[in-house]
Amino acid sequence: MNYEQARFNMIEQQIRPWDVLDNQVLSLLAVVKREDFVPLAHKALAFVDMEIPLPPQQNPSQCMLAPKVEARLLQDLAVQKHEKVLEIGTGSGYMAALLAHRAQQVITLEIDPKLAQNARDNLQKAGLYNAEVRTGDGAANLAQAVSGSDPLRGPFDVIVLSGSVAEVPASLLALLKVGGRLSAIVGDEPMMRATLITRVGQDAWRTTQDWDTVAPRLLNFPEPSKFSF
Repeated sequence: MNYEQARFNMIEQQIRPWDVLDNQVLSLLAVVKREDFVPLAHKALAFVDMEIPLPPQQNPSQCMLAPKVEARLLQDLAVQKHEKVLEIGTGSGYMAALLAHRAQQVITLEIDPKLAQNARDNLQKAGLYNAEVRTGDGAANLAQAVSGSDPLRGPFDVIVLSGSVAEVPASLLALLKVGGRLSAIVGDEPMMRATLITRVGQDAWRTTQDWDTVAPRLLNFPEPSKFSF
């Protein structure tokens, strides 16, 4: 496979038509080698407009998001070089790699220990040392994962959920700095909303939902109660 041609085609045929027009984002997608973050068994699918499953495939939600979704999320967040980022749902480490090129520091949480170690290896091979992969449940143990004596604990300038949730927990919003942004895919199939929440004051928030998509659920985040009669 001609990876450079395939990468060019991905950017021009999938990502630009999806209203990703930020030249910095497009240039970054041309530089970060997505194929190096894709499992070997699926390497031929690295640039295809689809979610790519990640081993061990015990849960179908463990996947790389489609390239155009990753690119649009990155564009919406407009990460700056001085900013500290938290990602929940590391997967292969590809989104963390994109974020690390834009940010000062990235902490990324992955619930599956094998995926977490694979992501560490991928990021190291890519020469990215400002992205730290932590093994942990972003839903249940977030406070412990980002607290204590660690100098990289919150608050954060940017929080990214690399998967979908039924709703954004207030505990996550509390970790944002004033001026910080949180990006999540919110709702239920068959249509979810890409949601960008900006903390505009100590107790003030601005929410925009500019595009629709569908993404697998992040594990263990709460689902709304469903009543039956």
